[in-house]
Amino acid sequence: MIEENKCIEAIANGSQEALEQLFTHYSDRVYNTLISYTKNTEDAEELLQDVFVTIYHTAHSFQFSSSISTWIYRIAVNKSLDFLRKKKSQKRAGIFTSIYLKNSTEIKYESPDFVHPGVKLENKEDAKLLFRAIDNLSENQKTAFILTQIEGLPHKEVAEIMDQSRKSIESLVQRAKQNLKQALEKHYPDRGIKNKNTSK
Repeated sequence: MIEENKCIEAIANGSQEALEQLFTHYSDRVYNTLISYTKNTEDAEELLQDVFVTIYHTAHSFQFSSSISTWIYRIAVNKSLDFLRKKKSQKRAGIFTSIYLKNSTEIKYESPDFVHPGVKLENKEDAKLLFRAIDNLSENQKTAFILTQIEGLPHKEVAEIMDQSRKSIESLVQRAKQNLKQALEKHYPDRGIKNKNTSK
């Protein structure tokens, strides 16, 4: 177990060894968060490097007013949201018009075989549909859902990461679940609640 405070202080003084220790300690968790947004291993790996480069260059300004994990997750979330905004902008501009989904004019951004390493779903198609539905949530709902339901972070820490109240996080998660349920029931109507008035 690394001494995180001393590690950050060492990084602030230019220690590559301390950065490597922090990377070893956090990289898997940060990667899982990033790929929840990117749905693409190459982009997630690139963002992972970017997160730790940012940590290296900003460690001197860390004030220890929050936990180090909260600070790192906040950097990861901000990088992820910036990535999605850029992709959305590029999609509107039609920059990647040479990469299309089969028999569709929709631009392809995620791997067709994408499976999140932290989500155990036997049916890969279920996983793909779930993350496509998550992708359609608002930024705040998406982040609250990913951090609490997929990464398993406590609501209190997520509130600090997102700079919102704990009650707001609970509300965002609840709305995200409702929206995801509605989206998934379109694909799996038999899994929804049957209408009481439906004749037998």
